Amino acid sequence: MRIEAELKARLRDPDLVGEALDHQATSATSIYRDTYYDCSDRSLTAIGRELRVRTVTSNEGRHVLLTHKSPMVDEASHSKPEDETEVADAEAIDTILRSLGYNPYISFEKHCVNWQFKARGRAMLATMVTVPELDGTFLEIETIVDSLDQLPAALEAVRLQMYDLGIVEDDLSTMDYTEAVTEHRDHHRPTNP
Repeated sequence: MRIEAELKARLRDPDLVGEALDHQATSATSIYRDTYYDCSDRSLTAIGRELRVRTVTSNEGRHVLLTHKSPMVDEASHSKPEDETEVADAEAIDTILRSLGYNPYISFEKHCVNWQFKARGRAMLATMVTVPELDGTFLEIETIVDSLDQLPAALEAVRLQMYDLGIVEDDLSTMDYTEAVTEHRDHHRPTNP
């Protein structure tokens, strides 16, 4: 089982955090175009599963990832088991998923700056995220574990890394981008006169 041990924080000073991360690794900028799929009755979402196609565009080119996330295994962090693979063609995987009864229900962009580094004996990925439709800048730090018994120690390592960057407990967030974007769109949807 591959589990993404991840914490997310809303940043008070993104520039300061970015400078601190630049001392640990070289940054890479990319744009993620995420499309989430579900059955017509939204049964995957209802049980906490996610089926996503992500197109990543960066200076290195473009690649497409198909991701399935199982329901969360840690309430405090919302960490989830995850399986992911690269696919050659976004249009082909869209056609395949639709033919299997999975249709897109939300798509949005995330503008990301990534840093990959080792800390506390673990490979970590820090991602600074802005979503054009949402206010604020977020930081996600993740490390991968292979079993549930490794999750507490991995989350503690991530938490300590957050603290090293000046992030305090009150900055941590379990906000879900799909829910936040949906709420934003619902709130800003034009009403008919």
